[in-house]
This record gives sequence, C-alpha cells and structure tokens, in this order.
Amino acid sequence: MTMNCKPIPTLDDRINDIRQRTAEIVNEDVLPNEDRLWATRHEGESMEHRREVLELRTDIKEKVKKAGLWAPHLPTEYGGMGLEFLAHAYMNEVLAYAIGAASLFGVVAPNSGNQSILAKYGTKEQKEQWLLPLIDGTMESGFSMTEPENAGSDPRSLTTTAVEDGDHWVINGHKWFTSNGIEADFFIVMCRAVRAGKEPTKNDPMVQIIVPTTVPGVNIVRGIGIWGQKESDHCEVRYEDVRVPIENALGQVGEGHQAAQDRLGAGRIYHCMNSVGQMWRAFDLMVERARSREVHGGLLQDKQFIQGFIADSYIDIQAARLMTLHAAEKIDQGLQAARTDISAIKVFVPSAYMRVVDRAIQVWGAAGVSNDLPLSAMFLGARTLRIADGPDEVHRILIAKNVLGQYAKGEGWDFGN
Repeated sequence: MTMNCKPIPTLDDRINDIRQRTAEIVNEDVLPNEDRLWATRHEGESMEHRREVLELRTDIKEKVKKAGLWAPHLPTEYGGMGLEFLAHAYMNEVLAYAIGAASLFGVVAPNSGNQSILAKYGTKEQKEQWLLPLIDGTMESGFSMTEPENAGSDPRSLTTTAVEDGDHWVINGHKWFTSNGIEADFFIVMCRAVRAGKEPTKNDPMVQIIVPTTVPGVNIVRGIGIWGQKESDHCEVRYEDVRVPIENALGQVGEGHQAAQDRLGAGRIYHCMNSVGQMWRAFDLMVERARSREVHGGLLQDKQFIQGFIADSYIDIQAARLMTLHAAEKIDQGLQAARTDISAIKVFVPSAYMRVVDRAIQVWGAAGVSNDLPLSAMFLGARTLRIADGPDEVHRILIAKNVLGQYAKGEGWDFGN
C-alpha cells in the first residue's frame, strides 16, 4: 500500500509541494524496494547482489538531490534545503512512512544532528575539517553524552572531565550509548571543563569537544546489545587521558549544555513527527489486514473489537500529529512556551505510537511479530523513545512546574496560545 498524501488546504504551496514530491519518491522508489534496500547481508550473498543494492540506494539519492529534497535540516550553503522547523516537521512525517527513507534524503542520525550543531557552533576551520566531510559522506560521527554511572535525565550529573593542559584538552570519563560508535571517525563529547587536580562539580561549565576516534585513549569497549541483539552501534566508551587540541572545543566553554539542548530539543520534535509517519504506516497496514482477513465466517473489519482498534488508532494519530505540529509552530515563532509543548509531545506521542503499533500487531496476529512486516521494529522503537531524549517522568515534572509557575504568577493556563 502506498501513502495517501494529498495537499493540505491550510498549508502554503511550497510546503505542500515538498510533501507531494517527497511522497512521490517514497511511493515509487522506496516502498517497492524496502526488502532489497535494507535486507541484512546474508552469508553467501554475492558481491554482485550487494553492489546492486548499493547502486539502488545511490540512484534514489541522486533522484532526491535532483528534486531539491536533499538534507532538509542543513542550510542551503551546505547543500541542504534550509527548511524552517515547521516545514521540516511536515516533511518528516512523509519520510518516516517508509523504512530507511530518511537516510536516502540525507537525514541519518546521529550525523544529521551533529551536522546541525557543527553548522551553528563550529568555527570556519571546524566546518572545513569535520562538517564538510560529514556532509559529503566521507566521514561518520557519533554523539557521546550519556554516562552509565550517572542519570541521563540529569545533565548536571555528568562527570566526564576536560582539563586544559597547555594547548590541549585532556579528557577522562566513561560514556555509553554513544551513537554510531562502531563506524564513527569522530565523536562530539560532552564534558565538564575543570581545573587540574579538582573534582568535577555540578557548577563546572560544560563544553562539547570534537574527539577523533583514532586518538590514543579513546577505548571503545563494546557495542551494547539491545532488545536481545548481541551487539549494536550504541557503544560503551572509556576516555583515558585523551589529548585533543584546545581548538576542538565546539563553541565556547559554558555553551555545552545549551548546544545539547539545541540538539535534543529539535530531535524531540523530529522523533515525534517520525513517530507520526510510522503510526500512519502501521494504521494503513492494520486497516489493510482488517479488510482482507476472514475470521469466523466474516471479515475482521466487521468485528466490533477491530472497529474499536481502528477508531482508537485514528484518535491517537490525530492527537499526536496535531500536538506535534503545534509545538513545531511555536518553535518557528521563537516562543519560550514551546518547552512545555515539547515535553507534552515527548510523553504522549511515543505512548500513542506504542498503542497504534500494538493494535496493528494484534490484527496481523503471528505475522505482526515476524520480520515480514515492520511492526515489531516499530514497537521496539516506540518503547525506546519513552527513554530517549529524556524519560517520560522528567518531562511530566517539567510540564507540571511550568503550569504551576504560571498559576503562581496569578494567571491561568492559556490553552489557546
């Protein structure tokens, strides 16, 4: 089934055009080839078959570039579309409908997030050395922030240190879930800038530092197994007296936390719109199955339980989509109040995503948990999102604080703005 993506009457022609042309490539080039594009390499697979797969990916990427749809997150001076936040959000829901489609449009985490941070905070030299090769695809990157000994939901607890020693930083610390750790040529590492001989405190300024993975002392311990897989590209890394030049600091010392929030705040919106696109796909699969599967003398679509599934999933998707677009609209307007809305969607959307996919799996039965359909991978991804970019509980606390703070000022909450 292809994505039914038509122009939205309330949107301007430019965004509608982007969505339509994106959907055209997704429907014509990605969906029919999903199994070929992303099949894992099997033992005994010929190099010729592998070459055909890589050539297919390259062909689709070239088509995307010719259509002017490459790298929506990047400024135009770096070969991207330079989309504002809301337009990017509308494009994301279309991209997420097909497995892996975003990567064929130049959006690959964590590279895309690192590209945005380098474009905003990087010096001219850093952009030439790290950003341009990252865009060209001749380099890979990782983002190294989370620490096993400290709560990922509390950035103030991070204890990886960066000490100035002449014209170098000396970095020591223990990270894990460092994304793309196996393939990365460099990491962007979140550190605390501390004086030599001092223990880090929560008041020490944060700094993000570019660290090549080949530097002595960067020890990749393992690719952490997740969801029963033996290994993933989310790595445990120990930094032991790692020396990198002072000029590898990304932005100013003290800007590290803000840079991380810039990255994570945007990521939360994109993750939620990706979730909406995936929910859309799961919904289509569920309805397709309900309309064709005969059970106990009739089609599934005629069973009231299944009709309830369809109705509840429709409600979940509409609510998730409209909440996310509302938050993206506020960010485009530069409103501080978007923080509350970002936390709200970060709680609601992954849970709605789980519910929608769970219903689709139930309707498909045994096939729903098989590798023949994308539903099982969607379900695991949805569950992971309830932890990634801040757990639900932290975002609920933030929402409550913001609401109570508004009432403490003698004003009620304005749901209209």
